[in-house]
Amino acid sequence: MKASPGARSWMAAGVRHELLTRALPALRHEMAAPVSVIRMGVLLLKRQLANGADAKPDTAALAERVALIEDQVAALAGGVRSLRDWELATHDDGITRSALVAQCATLMRVAFELNGIGLRLGDGLAPVDGEPRFPAAAALRYMVLGALGHLHDSVPNLGEIRVEADGGDALRFVACHGASEPVEPIAGAHRAPRALAIDAIALQALADGLGCAVTVEGESVRFGLGTAMDTAPAEPDRSSATSRPAT
Repeated sequence: MKASPGARSWMAAGVRHELLTRALPALRHEMAAPVSVIRMGVLLLKRQLANGADAKPDTAALAERVALIEDQVAALAGGVRSLRDWELATHDDGITRSALVAQCATLMRVAFELNGIGLRLGDGLAPVDGEPRFPAAAALRYMVLGALGHLHDSVPNLGEIRVEADGGDALRFVACHGASEPVEPIAGAHRAPRALAIDAIALQALADGLGCAVTVEGESVRFGLGTAMDTAPAEPDRSSATSRPAT
């Protein structure tokens, strides 16, 4: 039986949820780091004020601590705002190819390397002045994570994934075999959660839901950046499960 449009929307939404779940450890870390610095700064301020209760306060030191806290609050606010980058309904200014790959590689590099899998970016992905910006940045982030996740889950004895520029508006992901390094004892604690494998069907469902043309050739994945939709996909129909009369 062929899947209905509503069912295909649910499949694509499920794949996006899985990919975001894998990226969450890195996203949490980006927001938790400033919190730790803020706590330390507040503790030092308290000690400094307590020690200087009967003496003239060191205004220069106080100003330095306050500036540090302000910087970290700004970093934390930036991290919270960055969560909107994953909302497909948000209209953005687009993203360059180099920035897209760098951001996604940063999110997944630790999880991959803890399991002995390297990520290598091609020379053609270095940032340059005047790079074109591609619309639908959120959709493109999901596609990059989907391509990485597909090769990670599907290729046996994976040693490295190469990410290469393909022409002026596409990306190619190539799996390389190799003897993976032994998994570190702490890898289980820091590994991105992975409940479901991103197989070829899941990757195609993701691409269809985002309006991307993806090609899986053996142990490589290619997709064009200019094909992603610039509008949010239709939401799965939640009414059918509740409005249908009982039989």
